[in-house]
Amino acid sequence: MVIKFTTIVSAILIMDIRMIGLETFIPFLSVLRILFAMKYSKDNILIFKYQKYAKHFGLVCIFLFLLFSCHSNDQTLNFDQNISQNTSIDLNTEDSILIAADQLSAYKGIINDKRIAIVGNQSSLLSTGIHLVDTLLALNHSVVKVFSPEHGFRGVGSAGEHISNSKDPITGLPIVSLYGSHKKPTNEDLNGIDVVLFDIQDVGVRFYTYISTLHYVMEACAENKVPLIILDRPNPNGDYIDGPILESKYKSFVGMHPVPIVHGMTIGEYGKMINGEKWLKGSVQCALSVIPMINYNHQMRYSLPVPPSPNLKTDAAIRLYPSLCLLEATSVSVGRGTSTPFEWYGHPNFPKSEHTFTPKSIEGASKPKHENTKCFALKPKLDYSSKEINLEYLIKSRDYLRNSDFITRKSFFQKLSGTDKLYHQIVSGMSEEEIRKTWQNGLEQYSEVRSKYLLYN
Repeated sequence: MVIKFTTIVSAILIMDIRMIGLETFIPFLSVLRILFAMKYSKDNILIFKYQKYAKHFGLVCIFLFLLFSCHSNDQTLNFDQNISQNTSIDLNTEDSILIAADQLSAYKGIINDKRIAIVGNQSSLLSTGIHLVDTLLALNHSVVKVFSPEHGFRGVGSAGEHISNSKDPITGLPIVSLYGSHKKPTNEDLNGIDVVLFDIQDVGVRFYTYISTLHYVMEACAENKVPLIILDRPNPNGDYIDGPILESKYKSFVGMHPVPIVHGMTIGEYGKMINGEKWLKGSVQCALSVIPMINYNHQMRYSLPVPPSPNLKTDAAIRLYPSLCLLEATSVSVGRGTSTPFEWYGHPNFPKSEHTFTPKSIEGASKPKHENTKCFALKPKLDYSSKEINLEYLIKSRDYLRNSDFITRKSFFQKLSGTDKLYHQIVSGMSEEEIRKTWQNGLEQYSEVRSKYLLYN
């Protein structure tokens, strides 16, 4: 633990020394050299002497200004104070969001002297850029285990790829994978754990599996009487709800609850809804605490500082994801295996155009659809003001491919959409307007349920 603490603090101090060196030592050196040259100047003409001392006085003032301005960069001399006070965020700005992980004082008392397990991945960062695991270890909290969701603890696994249990090379902590055949922590996994912290960035879409991982973690915590704390984070798609409501017949890991495709809740709000609606096995309820954010509301645009998974690399991809992901069950590629997944969609048999991409096996996208085959591509419309899923991409793909070689994985399509209705509506040629009308009653009923658990406007 001492090695981990000193490594983190040393890295921080080195960064600060470099910053101070750039901002102060170099300007100081320049000023001193000028002063030195002026002191030993051999100018004897009276006006040059006065000019020399006037410049001397001005440069001394600059020197003093630089000296006393140095304190503004002294952010890491007290590591604990820097993290808890969140010096990297301007708290006086109404629009600045203070995520829950940064509010150490809000949950520090709950985890003091406790053996902690953390459910996290690469997105579990404080605003300092330091991982929650590393932060708590540096502050001498007893983190003993990490649980990781789909894509793994460091977030590089491909969608659906098997992730094995392992050991984190940085901290030496055991990592228990909650994906594949081991989606739910066992009694043994939670043996000796006093509290579980859940801190993962979600994107607000039903088939994005982090909320399914949350479900199973809550269930295991309830059964083992271990309290769970969710550290809340913004939902980049939290400004609207849309899509068909999941029917119980099509419940799976890509859709576990009767919610629309875009559910419009933060991970903390969603956890409260799982608990409150008694969706856990046997209607058990978890001892759940949610640490809310400060200065957040659902209409805020939020740019994620870290990609939440390997194929959602940009704000545009995250915004288009609810609409484009339905194409995953078809023969159409959404750009996995390229540098811009979920920003284009294409197929070798689409009409020829100047826009193409060729999927390759890369980190985070092994054996992508149409690997090594040129696909003619279409650029989706990106409109952040839109409050609905865009079915145009499905319908246009259907029309281009004339239903042949289109929905190749019917069962998966039904699981993604949460119903068999959308499959039949698309195949039968219904328009987007006609399809959307069939969602309205379900969305109205869901809105009433959702309103009971909202923490933000």
